[in-house]
Amino acid sequence: MTRRTVATLVAVLAMTAACSKVPGVYVYEKDGQAAAAAAATDPATYVNDNWAQKIVPTVHDNAKDVVEVAAAIAKDPEAAGQQFGHQAGTGSPYAYMVKGSGKVTDVDSSVPTGPVTVEVPQAGGQPLKVTIATGPVIAGTAIRDAVGFISFGDFTNQIDYAEVGNQINDHVKTGVIAKIDKSGLKGRTVDFYGAFSALAPGTIFLVPTELAVK
Repeated sequence: MTRRTVATLVAVLAMTAACSKVPGVYVYEKDGQAAAAAAATDPATYVNDNWAQKIVPTVHDNAKDVVEVAAAIAKDPEAAGQQFGHQAGTGSPYAYMVKGSGKVTDVDSSVPTGPVTVEVPQAGGQPLKVTIATGPVIAGTAIRDAVGFISFGDFTNQIDYAEVGNQINDHVKTGVIAKIDKSGLKGRTVDFYGAFSALAPGTIFLVPTELAVK
Protein backbone atom coordinates (compact mmCIF):
# COMPACT_ATOMS: atom_id res chain seq x y z
CA MET A 1 0.00 0.00 0.00
CA THR A 2 1.48 3.36 -1.08
CA ARG A 3 1.67 6.48 1.07
CA ARG A 4 -0.87 8.14 -1.22
CA THR A 5 -3.32 5.23 -0.77
CA VAL A 6 -2.95 5.33 3.02
CA ALA A 7 -3.49 9.09 3.06
CA THR A 8 -6.61 8.73 0.92
CA LEU A 9 -8.00 6.00 3.20
CA VAL A 10 -7.42 8.09 6.32
CA ALA A 11 -9.14 11.05 4.70
CA VAL A 12 -12.17 8.94 3.74
CA LEU A 13 -12.48 7.55 7.26
CA ALA A 14 -12.23 11.01 8.77
CA MET A 15 -14.85 12.34 6.36
CA THR A 16 -17.19 9.46 7.21
CA ALA A 17 -16.87 10.11 10.93
CA ALA A 18 -17.48 13.79 10.46
CA CYS A 19 -20.44 13.29 8.15
CA SER A 20 -22.20 11.10 10.66
CA LYS A 21 -22.97 14.30 12.59
CA VAL A 22 -23.84 16.48 9.59
CA PRO A 23 -27.59 17.02 8.89
CA GLY A 24 -28.67 15.27 5.70
CA VAL A 25 -25.87 12.68 5.83
CA TYR A 26 -27.00 9.27 7.06
CA VAL A 27 -25.11 6.41 8.68
CA TYR A 28 -26.49 2.87 8.63
CA GLU A 29 -27.78 1.47 11.94
CA LYS A 30 -29.31 -1.91 12.64
CA ASP A 31 -33.12 -1.71 12.77
CA GLY A 32 -34.26 -0.70 16.24
CA GLN A 33 -30.75 -0.16 17.58
CA ALA A 34 -31.17 3.52 18.38
CA ALA A 35 -34.64 3.05 19.85
CA ALA A 36 -33.48 0.14 21.99
CA ALA A 37 -30.55 2.13 23.32
CA ALA A 38 -32.80 5.05 24.16
CA ALA A 39 -35.33 2.85 25.95
CA ALA A 40 -32.77 0.74 27.80
CA THR A 41 -32.54 1.19 31.54
CA ASP A 42 -29.58 0.99 33.85
CA PRO A 43 -29.79 -2.41 35.64
CA ALA A 44 -29.43 -0.96 39.15
CA THR A 45 -32.09 1.66 38.47
CA TYR A 46 -34.39 -0.93 36.95
CA VAL A 47 -34.22 -3.24 39.95
CA ASN A 48 -34.46 -0.39 42.48
CA ASP A 49 -37.62 0.80 40.75
CA ASN A 50 -39.19 -2.64 40.43
CA TRP A 51 -38.09 -4.77 43.38
CA ALA A 52 -40.76 -3.84 45.94
CA GLN A 53 -43.28 -2.53 43.43
CA LYS A 54 -43.35 -5.42 40.97
CA ILE A 55 -40.83 -8.25 41.45
CA VAL A 56 -41.71 -9.28 45.01
CA PRO A 57 -45.50 -8.92 44.46
CA THR A 58 -45.29 -10.97 41.25
CA VAL A 59 -43.65 -13.86 43.09
CA HIS A 60 -46.06 -13.56 46.03
CA ASP A 61 -49.17 -13.49 43.86
CA ASN A 62 -48.14 -16.17 41.37
CA ALA A 63 -46.11 -18.65 43.41
CA LYS A 64 -47.36 -22.23 43.35
CA ASP A 65 -47.11 -24.71 46.20
CA VAL A 66 -43.59 -26.13 46.10
CA VAL A 67 -44.84 -29.68 46.74
CA GLU A 68 -47.17 -29.48 43.74
CA VAL A 69 -44.43 -28.12 41.48
CA ALA A 70 -41.87 -30.68 42.64
CA ALA A 71 -44.31 -33.54 41.97
CA ALA A 72 -45.06 -32.20 38.49
CA ILE A 73 -41.35 -31.91 37.65
CA ALA A 74 -40.69 -35.47 38.86
CA LYS A 75 -43.52 -36.76 36.67
CA ASP A 76 -42.79 -34.82 33.47
CA PRO A 77 -40.17 -32.03 33.55
CA GLU A 78 -41.13 -30.51 30.20
CA ALA A 79 -44.85 -30.47 30.94
CA ALA A 80 -44.17 -29.02 34.39
CA GLY A 81 -42.02 -26.30 32.86
CA GLN A 82 -44.69 -25.32 30.39
CA GLN A 83 -47.39 -25.30 33.08
CA PHE A 84 -45.59 -23.64 35.97
CA GLY A 85 -42.28 -22.21 34.74
CA HIS A 86 -40.70 -19.55 32.59
CA GLN A 87 -37.60 -19.64 30.40
CA ALA A 88 -35.17 -16.80 29.78
CA GLY A 89 -34.76 -18.12 26.24
CA THR A 90 -35.08 -21.24 24.13
CA GLY A 91 -33.05 -24.01 25.70
CA SER A 92 -32.69 -22.24 29.03
CA PRO A 93 -33.74 -24.11 32.17
CA TYR A 94 -37.23 -23.45 33.46
CA ALA A 95 -37.46 -21.18 36.50
CA TYR A 96 -40.31 -21.52 38.97
CA MET A 97 -42.01 -19.24 41.49
CA VAL A 98 -42.95 -21.30 44.55
CA LYS A 99 -44.09 -20.98 48.14
CA GLY A 100 -44.15 -23.28 51.13
CA SER A 101 -43.67 -23.81 54.81
CA GLY A 102 -41.50 -26.25 56.70
CA LYS A 103 -39.08 -26.99 59.49
CA VAL A 104 -35.43 -25.98 59.27
CA THR A 105 -33.28 -29.08 59.76
CA ASP A 106 -29.85 -27.73 58.83
CA VAL A 107 -28.01 -24.43 58.50
CA ASP A 108 -24.68 -24.78 56.68
CA SER A 109 -22.50 -21.74 57.25
CA SER A 110 -19.40 -23.41 55.81
CA VAL A 111 -20.60 -22.88 52.22
CA PRO A 112 -20.64 -19.37 50.68
CA THR A 113 -24.26 -19.71 49.54
CA GLY A 114 -25.34 -20.45 53.13
CA PRO A 115 -27.73 -23.31 52.30
CA VAL A 116 -30.57 -23.76 54.78
CA THR A 117 -32.42 -27.07 54.50
CA VAL A 118 -36.17 -26.94 55.04
CA GLU A 119 -38.35 -30.05 55.19
CA VAL A 120 -41.80 -29.37 53.76
CA PRO A 121 -44.48 -31.93 54.68
CA GLN A 122 -45.97 -34.04 51.90
CA ALA A 123 -49.15 -36.05 52.16
CA GLY A 124 -48.43 -39.77 52.41
CA GLY A 125 -44.67 -39.54 52.02
CA GLN A 126 -41.35 -38.25 53.22
CA PRO A 127 -40.96 -34.48 53.56
CA LEU A 128 -39.79 -32.55 50.51
CA LYS A 129 -36.34 -31.07 51.04
CA VAL A 130 -35.99 -27.48 49.92
CA THR A 131 -32.65 -25.70 50.16
CA ILE A 132 -32.85 -21.94 50.65
CA ALA A 133 -29.86 -19.75 49.77
CA THR A 134 -29.01 -17.35 52.60
CA GLY A 135 -25.61 -16.12 51.44
CA PRO A 136 -23.42 -14.22 51.73
CA VAL A 137 -23.17 -15.40 48.09
CA ILE A 138 -26.43 -15.44 46.15
CA ALA A 139 -25.89 -16.68 42.62
CA GLY A 140 -27.93 -17.41 39.53
CA THR A 141 -30.85 -15.71 37.80
CA ALA A 142 -33.81 -17.69 39.15
CA ILE A 143 -35.92 -14.70 40.19
CA ARG A 144 -35.13 -12.70 37.06
CA ASP A 145 -36.14 -15.61 34.85
CA ALA A 146 -39.13 -16.83 36.86
CA VAL A 147 -41.17 -13.62 37.02
CA GLY A 148 -41.70 -13.65 33.26
CA PHE A 149 -41.65 -9.92 32.52
CA ILE A 150 -37.89 -9.20 32.46
CA SER A 151 -36.50 -9.85 28.99
CA PHE A 152 -33.19 -9.41 27.23
CA GLY A 153 -34.76 -6.95 24.80
CA ASP A 154 -35.33 -4.46 27.62
CA PHE A 155 -31.59 -3.86 27.95
CA THR A 156 -28.74 -2.70 25.76
CA ASN A 157 -26.68 -5.89 25.85
CA GLN A 158 -26.11 -9.24 27.50
CA ILE A 159 -23.92 -7.70 30.19
CA ASP A 160 -26.71 -5.41 31.41
CA TYR A 161 -29.22 -8.26 31.27
CA ALA A 162 -26.94 -10.41 33.42
CA GLU A 163 -26.39 -7.51 35.80
CA VAL A 164 -30.13 -7.34 36.45
CA GLY A 165 -29.86 -10.82 37.96
CA ASN A 166 -26.97 -9.66 40.15
CA GLN A 167 -28.88 -6.59 41.30
CA ILE A 168 -31.91 -8.72 42.20
CA ASN A 169 -29.68 -11.03 44.23
CA ASP A 170 -28.24 -8.01 46.05
CA HIS A 171 -31.77 -7.00 47.03
CA VAL A 172 -32.39 -10.53 48.30
CA LYS A 173 -29.34 -10.17 50.56
CA THR A 174 -30.22 -6.73 51.91
CA GLY A 175 -34.02 -6.88 51.87
CA VAL A 176 -34.75 -10.50 52.80
CA ILE A 177 -31.83 -12.40 54.29
CA ALA A 178 -30.42 -9.53 56.37
CA LYS A 179 -33.63 -9.55 58.42
CA ILE A 180 -33.19 -13.19 59.46
CA ASP A 181 -31.13 -14.38 62.45
CA LYS A 182 -29.57 -17.48 60.91
CA SER A 183 -27.98 -18.55 64.19
CA GLY A 184 -31.41 -19.34 65.60
CA LEU A 185 -33.02 -20.90 62.53
CA LYS A 186 -32.45 -24.62 63.15
CA GLY A 187 -35.55 -26.29 64.50
CA ARG A 188 -37.79 -23.34 63.63
CA THR A 189 -40.57 -23.25 61.05
CA VAL A 190 -40.25 -20.87 58.12
CA ASP A 191 -42.73 -19.67 55.53
CA PHE A 192 -41.06 -18.85 52.22
CA TYR A 193 -41.68 -17.40 48.79
CA GLY A 194 -39.05 -17.41 46.07
CA ALA A 195 -37.80 -18.88 42.85
CA PHE A 196 -35.55 -21.69 41.68
CA SER A 197 -34.13 -22.85 38.38
CA ALA A 198 -34.48 -26.51 37.42
CA LEU A 199 -30.76 -27.11 36.97
CA ALA A 200 -30.44 -30.52 38.64
CA PRO A 201 -33.23 -33.13 38.75
CA GLY A 202 -34.74 -33.53 42.19
CA THR A 203 -33.00 -30.46 43.60
CA ILE A 204 -34.73 -27.29 44.71
CA PHE A 205 -32.27 -24.50 45.52
CA LEU A 206 -34.48 -21.54 46.28
CA VAL A 207 -33.60 -17.86 46.16
CA PRO A 208 -36.09 -16.23 48.56
CA THR A 209 -38.11 -13.10 48.01
CA GLU A 210 -39.86 -13.48 51.39
CA LEU A 211 -38.91 -15.39 54.56
CA ALA A 212 -40.90 -15.46 57.78
CA VAL A 213 -39.69 -17.35 60.86
CA LYS A 214 -42.29 -18.69 63.28
